[in-house]
Amino acid sequence: MQQFQGWADERFGAVADAFARNYADFPELGSAVTVFAGGRKVVELWGGTTDERTGRPWQADTVVPVFSCAKGLVAISVHLLAQQGLLDLDAPVSRYWPEFARPGERQHAKETITCRMVLGHRAGLPALDAVLSFEEIAAWAPVVRAVEEQQPLWEPGATYEYHGHVFGFLLGEVVRRITGLTPGAYFRRAIGDPLGLSAWIGLPETEHGRLARLVEAEGRRPMPGPEHLLTRIVTMNGALAFPGLDEPHGWNDPALHAVELPGAGAVASATGLAGLYAAAVTGIEDGSGGRSERLLSPATVTDAVRELSSGAGFLGFDLGARWGSGVLLPSPSFRPMLGARSFGNDGAGGQFAFGDDEFGIGFAYTANRMIGHGDARADRLVEAVRASLGG
Repeated sequence: MQQFQGWADERFGAVADAFARNYADFPELGSAVTVFAGGRKVVELWGGTTDERTGRPWQADTVVPVFSCAKGLVAISVHLLAQQGLLDLDAPVSRYWPEFARPGERQHAKETITCRMVLGHRAGLPALDAVLSFEEIAAWAPVVRAVEEQQPLWEPGATYEYHGHVFGFLLGEVVRRITGLTPGAYFRRAIGDPLGLSAWIGLPETEHGRLARLVEAEGRRPMPGPEHLLTRIVTMNGALAFPGLDEPHGWNDPALHAVELPGAGAVASATGLAGLYAAAVTGIEDGSGGRSERLLSPATVTDAVRELSSGAGFLGFDLGARWGSGVLLPSPSFRPMLGARSFGNDGAGGQFAFGDDEFGIGFAYTANRMIGHGDARADRLVEAVRASLGG
């Protein structure tokens, strides 16, 4: 059985056992799991290698692309602004971003779109018609202009479909209009830096040496053709290859990691992600024995976990996922969590993080071996957390 490093409180020994079994039962390469309980770190485990070409071992501070776990960073930032009274989630986006919609000029009443609709993937803007280059995406402003010109695919609020990258750019521009900072910069200033979290939207060059290299497991279902809406959502009309790990501007390219892709481009460690969710629901202990105040109040969490979207979406797919305001909710056949107040986000290839203020848990699993639909690695670890809590 694979050897790993780190530690787990005796009460959470089942998590260590499950982590070890993952290496026996799956084609695991390198991975990590961290759990906070009541604001205190109770599990921090890592193992395997960060790069199969060199055998470089995974370390406690190893970071990896976590794809759509980025939506958790954005959603928590947005809820924090709403909690501070700086943003009304049910107000039209155009209140904060006037160019987003001009009444009477757009199909499907674009001026009615609210941040809540975007958070619930209900805005009708899952993909853009504009075909942008990687350089234009990296520049931010061309994407903003494209969002302004985009007509909704359906009456806003009438149905839902995963908003992929547009989720991050649209909400990120609202964050920028309110704070003057892009979403990655705002996250670091308001949350990441004060709490010392290893999680970024736009990885600084100084952190590249900690980065694990992604590899693809066999058997992933191929993407539909380039004209299919799902492929357009995931790749921004082909500018971002998927999985595209070793292509230019692919997901192992430092040039991609440096760009702010707030819908799917975060880079983080397991401890950074788990710390974010623990900070959101309980606060976290600092090195001197104190504890930060929880980021999100009970009322804010209650608002976030109210279900907005589930079942078959615009494309007709039903993977069993349930969505609140920017967060994935407990979805037994898709992403089991702990209870009705659990919320999180997962990422392509198996990354997963969530928090729960009823159980006082912040959890994250990261890995560099990407496994497709049906990946049970994180689910096993969550079940071990549940067992450790006596659930």
